[in-house]
Amino acid sequence: MKPGKPESARGRPRDPEIDLAVIEATLHLLEQVGFADTTVQAVARRAGVGVPAVYRRWRNRIELIESAIFHSFKDTTIDPSHDLARDLQRFVDLYTARFATPAARSAVPALLSIYQSAPMQNRSVSERVGVEVRASFHRVLGAAGPELVDPGVDPDDILDMLIGSVLYRVFLRPFTGRADRDDHTTELVLRALHPKTCRHHHARP
Repeated sequence: MKPGKPESARGRPRDPEIDLAVIEATLHLLEQVGFADTTVQAVARRAGVGVPAVYRRWRNRIELIESAIFHSFKDTTIDPSHDLARDLQRFVDLYTARFATPAARSAVPALLSIYQSAPMQNRSVSERVGVEVRASFHRVLGAAGPELVDPGVDPDDILDMLIGSVLYRVFLRPFTGRADRDDHTTELVLRALHPKTCRHHHARP
């Protein structure tokens, strides 16, 4: 490429290698120097690209960091195994693995703070982690049957609860001093899904 020549002409497809280099540079900086110092300029230097190349792909630093943190959820699917507890644990493990990375630990608390101060920028964590994950969750619950999943339960509410539980487990529970269990979130979700068969069992005479 000649000096001073634009990396791509208008209408030309983006170079996926540059996208990947920028994402990897962003993750590296989040892990090594933290959220505040992961600037567009620092990312461009680390990735070996020009600053304009970054801004052609992401409007600002926050969108870049969001892409780096949440891109791993794209195209993630979990197929039903017809063992509901096992499948729910797979979702818990998926979210835990994503949010427990050093880069996510650096970025997610700061992003949540930004979302609180700028609500218009918040498209919700559940949207950012990918439609594919939510669709998989619906399929898993649908395959379980009414004996395990109350037909009146909203799958989106349950997934939001699962995500919130994982965020609590990763970011807050270590400060509570309480012991952690790998299956605790799955157990709570199973209880929330189970039909209320004993609603009137303990009614007073």
